[in-house]
Amino acid sequence: MQTIIKIHRSSIIAGCFAAIFIWILLLNLSTACAAAPIPVWADSGMVVSAHPLASQIGLDILKSGGNAVDAAVATALALGVVEGYSSGIGGGSFTLFYSADSKETVVIDGREKAPHKAKSDMYIDKDTGEMIPGLSTVGVLAGGTPGHLRALNLLLEQFGTMSLDQVIEPSIALADTGFELSQTYVRVLNYHYNKLIQFPSTFDVLFHPDSTILGLGERLVQKDLANSYRLIAEQGESVFYDGEIADRIVAAMKAEKGLITRKDLEQYHAVIRQPVKGTYHGYTIHSMPPPSSGGVHLIEMLNILERYDLDYLGHNSSETLHLTAEAMKRAFADRALFMGDPDFSDIPVDGLLSKEYADSLAWFISKFRQMPVQGAGDPYPYNNQVSEETFPGGHQTTHFSVVDRWGNMIAMTATINTGFGSGYVIPGTGIFLNNEMDDFSARPGVPNFFGLLGAEANSIQPFKRPLSSMTPTLVFFQDKPFMVVGSPGGPRIITTVLQVILNVIDHGMNVQAAVDAPRIHHQWLPDRIYLEDGIPHDVIRNLIIMGHDVRFGGNWSAAEAILIDPETGLIFGGTDSRIEGAAKGY
Repeated sequence: MQTIIKIHRSSIIAGCFAAIFIWILLLNLSTACAAAPIPVWADSGMVVSAHPLASQIGLDILKSGGNAVDAAVATALALGVVEGYSSGIGGGSFTLFYSADSKETVVIDGREKAPHKAKSDMYIDKDTGEMIPGLSTVGVLAGGTPGHLRALNLLLEQFGTMSLDQVIEPSIALADTGFELSQTYVRVLNYHYNKLIQFPSTFDVLFHPDSTILGLGERLVQKDLANSYRLIAEQGESVFYDGEIADRIVAAMKAEKGLITRKDLEQYHAVIRQPVKGTYHGYTIHSMPPPSSGGVHLIEMLNILERYDLDYLGHNSSETLHLTAEAMKRAFADRALFMGDPDFSDIPVDGLLSKEYADSLAWFISKFRQMPVQGAGDPYPYNNQVSEETFPGGHQTTHFSVVDRWGNMIAMTATINTGFGSGYVIPGTGIFLNNEMDDFSARPGVPNFFGLLGAEANSIQPFKRPLSSMTPTLVFFQDKPFMVVGSPGGPRIITTVLQVILNVIDHGMNVQAAVDAPRIHHQWLPDRIYLEDGIPHDVIRNLIIMGHDVRFGGNWSAAEAILIDPETGLIFGGTDSRIEGAAKGY
């Protein structure tokens, strides 16, 4: 009897231990499940943007029978209302459109242009030879000729199924009746308070009579913007470039001693280009060509990283982040010297995209120690050696992604540059003027707002488009649509898109986890890695041991992505949790 009792007690103890183990396991699993971000899914169409109202307007267009282009133009116009600090018809945009019928990707370049009166030294003090603070970022002299509306109209006319007045109608109502300000909007408002309060026309839109700024939950009504949109619906985009809105823009420039003239507006044309293309572990990448630096250097970094088994090294491990940072800084060193407007500069695009050129850069990367990069590489010897797989070609800016039921895809990144652009609302229009002139190299070797250096290839010249980092990107697997991705964030756009792609392809993440994961950034100069919150402390310590100058804390950019499952065809949307966007599908 005693033996039986002992066995029984030991069984009870073992059972208790087993129960505790199972309880801990279940607790860990439940915690993991609770923490695991779940993407929105659909089987017919998806819109993922930085604002729920804009995503809903795009989705409504899809549901009503419109295609991805119709939905994209409607979404872009809505974002100009509800996220006017990031984009609008006073700025520019880059778009990649994949046609399911033709199996081709087309680029629409709606980048702003320098006015024809612009001069290379226009922001330089003649006496001191120094940059005049704020002149390239605040007020009318900071603005380039807007291209966003003309690009949207070109996209819609060439590839859409609906008219401009149809897709702009929801945004007219949105501007007319207003919307409640979110935490993000109010945070950006407060950050740019000193810039915005300088201009009476801006004051009338965003301030109370006592000079306090609009607050959380208050309603922003934009009657002038609604009227501008209404004119566009009635008369077409020409009213902006050669009509009543153009008259208001020109009058404002004359009154404030700005440079944009009727000639600049009338002669502005959006351009159809071909994407740059590359491959990564069997996936095909289509991205934005110059005057964006984004696509070229995205593919350059992927070419460098393709030689490493990042899956084995682990997501955000010290080894993975070290190698990623080493690839980033080499690409940004090249960006500083070579990149500009292809209509004005001879850019060695083929060489920069060459896998052989990536080999030459990777030769100097150590797996165990950061290696200083003195300057750009030499892609010219590789410029005619493009492989079969490659072909030529904080809160500002916005990106959205669209997929429709026919398999068409849109990746569009739009901007007015920094928050609220120049800060100047063109009187009587409700339109914020961009400050894209700061994206030129006002003086070679002098950093712009984002700390980026440039060379003669990006100097200011009349009618020239400033260099950009916007990186709208499409990814294909076995020639089938797989992913749409892009982000705002200045130079961090390029590194954000890179890491979202790596998270999906190398680390097997779902699209929501991929856009939410902590990120890093390196732009060559300053020679340091920036780390978002969430990078493990032991990883940070190891990076420092490897010789990296590390800065950590905070969050940046806001990726908006869609993934199409190759097996089921289901569409998954991921909107970055760093902001208050939305993925909406049906």
